[in-house]
Amino acid sequence: MNENLFASFITPTMMGIPIVIFIIMLPSMLLFSSKRLVTNRYLSFLHWLAKLITKQMMLIHTPKGRTWSLMLVSLMMFIGSTNLLGLLPHTFTPTTQLSMNLGMAIPLWAGAVILGFRHKLKSSLAHFLPQGTPISLIPMLIIIETISLFIQPMALAVRLTANITAGHLLIHLIGGATLVLTSISPPAASITFIILALLTILEFAVALIQAYVFTLLVSLYLHDNT
Repeated sequence: MNENLFASFITPTMMGIPIVIFIIMLPSMLLFSSKRLVTNRYLSFLHWLAKLITKQMMLIHTPKGRTWSLMLVSLMMFIGSTNLLGLLPHTFTPTTQLSMNLGMAIPLWAGAVILGFRHKLKSSLAHFLPQGTPISLIPMLIIIETISLFIQPMALAVRLTANITAGHLLIHLIGGATLVLTSISPPAASITFIILALLTILEFAVALIQAYVFTLLVSLYLHDNT
């Protein structure tokens, strides 16, 4: 069991070719649109969810920031659907890879920061030096604020990676313990199975919450720069 503990986090390949791109494209097949006047319940739920998310996140934004609404809603639905699909047996979760999460966090963070320096240069520079700072602390505060600015995308990516990876590891460990206890102690195995079921339900909630948190933090970065 220890040898295969991290096997589910290895990028899958077919004939030596990584197929992670096809796995990333899979959630987009579930978020289709219909040209019919009357849609089914699934599409109605997706439209209602997208409208609710847009209303909640874009409420604090200026008209310039609201131009990002489509991208932010698409980002949240992509991360949420990817996390949920990763909970299925024998599947691969791309959001457990730090490289992919950095690939999402850095361009969005950089776009928001560049937008702030372009349209609110004085306000953006003022964040590096709070008002009323003693002269002796100015160099140190500028360094600290600069580091905190550049660490934002890393924090976004690490938070998503750590939460999804930790949940998958717990499910794997408890599932393995349940399988071992089945032949040793059936009552103990039933208890661990109940814990496993509850943990799986919790992971469904975590998958959606982490998608919302990631998108919300990007939205807050955008709000600070628009």
